[in-house]
Amino acid sequence: MNIPRPEYPRPQFVRSEWLCLNGEWEFEIDAGDSGLARGLLNKPLKDRIVVPFCPESPLSGIGNEDFLNVVWYRRTVRIPKEWSGKDVLLHFQAVDYDTTIWVNGTEVNRHRGGFTPITCDLSRVAQPGDEVTIVVRARDFPQPPQPRGKQSQRYERHGCHYTRTTGIWQTVWMEPVSRTSLLRTRLTPDVANSCVHLEQPIRNAKSGTRVRAVLSDQQGPISAAEAPADLDFAPRLTLGIPEQRRRLWSISDPHLYQIGVELLDANGKVMDQISSYAGLRSVSIEGKAIKINGTSVFQRLVLDQGYYPDGILTAPTEEVLIKDIELSQAVGFNGARLHQKVFEERFLYHCDRLGYIVWGEFPDWGGQGYGRDDDHWQPGATYITQWLEEIERDYSHPSIIGWCPLNETWQTLHDGITVLDDVTRGMFLATKAMDTTRPVLDASGYSHRVREADVYDSHDYNQDPAKFKETHAGLAQDKPFLNTHGHRVISIPYAGQPYFVSEFGGIWWNPNAKPGEDSWGYGERPKTLEEFYTRFEGLCRALLEDAGMFGYCYTQLTDVYQEQNGIFTFDRRNKFDLERMRRIQQQKAAIE
Repeated sequence: MNIPRPEYPRPQFVRSEWLCLNGEWEFEIDAGDSGLARGLLNKPLKDRIVVPFCPESPLSGIGNEDFLNVVWYRRTVRIPKEWSGKDVLLHFQAVDYDTTIWVNGTEVNRHRGGFTPITCDLSRVAQPGDEVTIVVRARDFPQPPQPRGKQSQRYERHGCHYTRTTGIWQTVWMEPVSRTSLLRTRLTPDVANSCVHLEQPIRNAKSGTRVRAVLSDQQGPISAAEAPADLDFAPRLTLGIPEQRRRLWSISDPHLYQIGVELLDANGKVMDQISSYAGLRSVSIEGKAIKINGTSVFQRLVLDQGYYPDGILTAPTEEVLIKDIELSQAVGFNGARLHQKVFEERFLYHCDRLGYIVWGEFPDWGGQGYGRDDDHWQPGATYITQWLEEIERDYSHPSIIGWCPLNETWQTLHDGITVLDDVTRGMFLATKAMDTTRPVLDASGYSHRVREADVYDSHDYNQDPAKFKETHAGLAQDKPFLNTHGHRVISIPYAGQPYFVSEFGGIWWNPNAKPGEDSWGYGERPKTLEEFYTRFEGLCRALLEDAGMFGYCYTQLTDVYQEQNGIFTFDRRNKFDLERMRRIQQQKAAIE
């Protein structure tokens, strides 16, 4: 069979040699979590599955949407003998949720969290040329609190909760590396000084080693830098860009500089090398404006949940990833709020090259009972740990222009200081510690609990454009609309930060819905297509014309199962006149 999703999974840290392990694996559902006792570690499994698609999805060949609880995978593969003399790293780009990995019977890693990569160093259990048996156990119980995004904790889909994802759902692969090798490069653009700063951690650093980096564009090399690799945990280099080769990354011109990094031994021999890229762009705040490269840009964002009818959380092909960005741009959006999901790195790569700005978000729903009941919070350490893994993975992408750790958390009037406060502040401080270059929204909608938060927002699904505009008129007097739910939800006072409505619209439109079909959107469904356009324009215009509003985020890009309020159908067919939608959104914003 053809290998599904065969493209290189880590496009901002590329090595030339690698082996994709997507395709057919042995598979077995272990609903009672008795597999270890029953010897599944050491014997063939009953079924077959197509990786990287989760077993709930049609593309996996399993298509079981029940509670799976625990699943096992098994595959035997021969490590290429051409990798002789190298250590071998086994990568899982994402496995949901609590994962244990064995190779040839030896446990090589454990990981908790369903959205970020797992790396296993096989140097002590296998060598190039060896045949290895990889066994994976993924536990994903529906009820214990854990961050799960929009995955339903009931048997069925309901409201804005969708089909679950269990086990492997992104690419599995191997690569050879030298014993002393490069770890993930961290790239920070510096527009003010016209350069890119590079931090390069080293694995198993040795005396006399050096790291060298070269920055290039289409005309060829621009600058180079070199530093000892044996004195610091992460050598720092600066790659300057002269004025005549300076080209900023922006929505209209998403220019990317190519960067090559080499690790040299004491004799100048190359031990390891990777290729990467960076965009030279800045994000700053002035008053209520968020500026990109010093210019106010009204953020016409769309809520993108990244679900697919046949792959669930996994895009069936890379072309579908690209199409989602292009569809969004076609109707006038210039970016997205990546909602309740950590999108795969290939998606961010295409955002980078297509000039599509995004906010990164942690899929916190499910672990905190929407934040409504403090007793349902699990210890904040697991949230912060998984969120830090996401920021570490995605830090260098120029398309990411802000972070949002939490969504729709609730703090009620008489709670006092709660775990929710601690976790919210911890997530915010962790984000700021990891990244000083981007604004951070403490929680999207509802309870804002961090006084130093860079951004403030609300969610408002009022469907009457006149009332919607009136609701937000107070922003001009620093009295913006807040989500209070009848004073049951409280926030710290607004302090003049940049403000936007980060969820609105969600207009229900599916004229083909069959009687009895589970179909919903916000408010009353428009009676005609023309009524839809009138409502859409009125809601967008109310925010575009507000001089205190730096952007908006419309719900949503596509229908997702029963939630049928997308600009496109779930299978990405047009529902509206795209050019008309684009004209509505391209009206000049007051803040621009």
